[in-house]
Amino acid sequence: MALEPWYKTTLRWAQTNLVEIDPARYDEQWWREHWRKTRIQGVIVNAGGIVAYYPSEFPLHHRAETLGERDLYGEIVKAAREEGLKVIARMDSNRVAEDFYRAHPDWICIDIDGKPYRQADKYVTCINSPYYSEYLPKIMEEIIGRSQPDGFADNSWAGIPRKNICYCQHCTKQFREWSKVELPRRHDWADESYRLWIRWNFKRRTDLWELNNRVTTKAGGEHCAWMGMISGDVLNNNNRFIDLPSILARSPIVMLDHQRRNTTDGFEDNTEVGKRLHEVGGWDKLIPESTPQYQLGSPAFRLASMPPAEVRLWSSSGFAGGIQPWWHHIGALHEDRRQYNTAEPIFTWHQANQDILVNRKPQADVAVVWSQNNHNFHGQDQANDRTMNPYRGATRALDRAGITYLPVHADDIGKAAGRFGVLILPNLAAMSDTQVAAVEAFAAQGGSVIASSEASLYGEYGDKRADFALAKLFGVHAKGGSRGAQEPANPDIETSFRHTYLRLSPELRAKVHGPKDKTAPAADGSRHPVLAGLDGTDTLPFGGYLPVVSVDHDVKVLATYIPDFPIYPPETSWMRQPYSDLPAITVRETANGGKFVWFVADLDRCYARDEQFEHAKLIANAARWMLGDRSLLSLEGTHGFITATLYSQDSRQIIHLNNRILTSRVPGRQNELLPIGPVTVRLRKEPGAGNSAEVSLRVSGRKVAAKSEGNELVIEVGDVLDHEVVVVDWSR
Repeated sequence: MALEPWYKTTLRWAQTNLVEIDPARYDEQWWREHWRKTRIQGVIVNAGGIVAYYPSEFPLHHRAETLGERDLYGEIVKAAREEGLKVIARMDSNRVAEDFYRAHPDWICIDIDGKPYRQADKYVTCINSPYYSEYLPKIMEEIIGRSQPDGFADNSWAGIPRKNICYCQHCTKQFREWSKVELPRRHDWADESYRLWIRWNFKRRTDLWELNNRVTTKAGGEHCAWMGMISGDVLNNNNRFIDLPSILARSPIVMLDHQRRNTTDGFEDNTEVGKRLHEVGGWDKLIPESTPQYQLGSPAFRLASMPPAEVRLWSSSGFAGGIQPWWHHIGALHEDRRQYNTAEPIFTWHQANQDILVNRKPQADVAVVWSQNNHNFHGQDQANDRTMNPYRGATRALDRAGITYLPVHADDIGKAAGRFGVLILPNLAAMSDTQVAAVEAFAAQGGSVIASSEASLYGEYGDKRADFALAKLFGVHAKGGSRGAQEPANPDIETSFRHTYLRLSPELRAKVHGPKDKTAPAADGSRHPVLAGLDGTDTLPFGGYLPVVSVDHDVKVLATYIPDFPIYPPETSWMRQPYSDLPAITVRETANGGKFVWFVADLDRCYARDEQFEHAKLIANAARWMLGDRSLLSLEGTHGFITATLYSQDSRQIIHLNNRILTSRVPGRQNELLPIGPVTVRLRKEPGAGNSAEVSLRVSGRKVAAKSEGNELVIEVGDVLDHEVVVVDWSR
């Protein structure tokens, strides 16, 4: 029986990111011992590109400042092989020095005035030039000939970002041949040549990925894969023209470079990234993630130790999303030696529990749908506000409510029937006809759908439709026009802009449809389950964006829009128009059991931006109402600070519980772990399961008793410090 290739079995990685003075100070024995202590199985070693760490035969391949004739890269590879480790040769190859530019000026990106693009003292190379098609392949062949690495990674392989247009002779010629038009003269989404340029650039990166793989597998054998590196930030991938479905389909392993912290996303971001990339690339692929042991927050300090609590919460969040650990240091010698102590307990735990961390299948109640086309062609240059915040708000609302979800690409909606009870389309405005048909097919099979804002109002490349493509399914129609705006509100309190509300009232049906409407609320004034927990108020703060819509007669309107009125001075702050006929939340039910909620008011975007807790409650209420008693899992006692991720593995179910408390306002600085608990997990029994199962907690290292209540298994976990992994074995 043939052994599986390295990219199927290497679970723990290490990288000492060499700097140019390291040839004079690298301590091989010390690093060998550190490899052993951290239980790694593979190393990522700087080879070439911007800086060569071996005596390259190419005169313009810049050698490290202190290298001389030494082959530090080769020495590290030899030591790794003696330790039984796999080796990835790391490249960083999108910039060159002055001498290289003088020798090959046509290989460098230039602006519309013919000036070269530069980063610091380096010149940015063009991916359409011979630098990528001829020079770099020769460098990789040289490295393979010297050391036979198992594969290649490249930190900056995708070249110049979207904010810059290259007008070099190679781009000019190749774009004209592909598109039959000239390069765009400016960034203008209304210009068809610019939108073609966007699409062409995505294709060029995929073509480059295929070229590099042909080079490395031909020279190094069928398993010597070239894997670039992939960001977990979808907007960053868009800015670098990385088409995730195309690229992940072509890579046997995902080398994930997702490490920078930001002021917007918490630790749950790392779980979401793992789930999203697995859903696109496949759950059978490994996704090791570069995890800095140095401070990569805001600001960053490359030589200072990351607080251990920060690394623990980030890495355990990754484990919940199916990510594997990869420690990362900048430089081979540090005076802040604290960073050397962080990885060992994390990697030791991972090795001891790897049986439950791979080779498993995800389970979730809800699919949250996304696509790069939506971020590109609808989000355009305001994608964070227009399209990312709605997605972010939907996932955060589900996390806060303890509802399990998976990110599903819009092209994969057709696989969702029978797998999820609910689809959420968070301002998925740019949708192809095929994607729309897949949503309709999901609904026809009894699935329920939540949409928001302008979902389906545009084609896949941003062309506006006359009406929502999903209008027939939801009974909601675009009338043209809107209220409010999608961008953050003006912080000036004297500006009334965004001082808007939603009206929740049992009288709304009569207000919208007229007094003879037979589907008006009950005489007792009871409200719909989507409005659960809001009985004490008839209005809610809004402050968002509302497309103007009309609704079919069988659609219930649960909330309407209250227009803007002054916020200052306080004597003038009263509703000028307390009622309107503008629907903000609509509900429709069909004979086959389908339930459909349209948050015309962009509550998902508002929640991501403003954290108005009622907005999250409404989104979670809609999902719970649709799921009914069919939820796979629910949590009690978490106060919204524990999230759950569920997997199945043969006769076992695996539940990751992750602590999401933030104790630092500065990204990357969390220095404390605060326990949450006790936590009660209610797990719906698998079909055919008995009334009992063996339950073990893999982090605290103990077994707990569970009790059967109807079709649920109830598990009391206790406190969760950074994370806990509950393993339910139904065969016992």
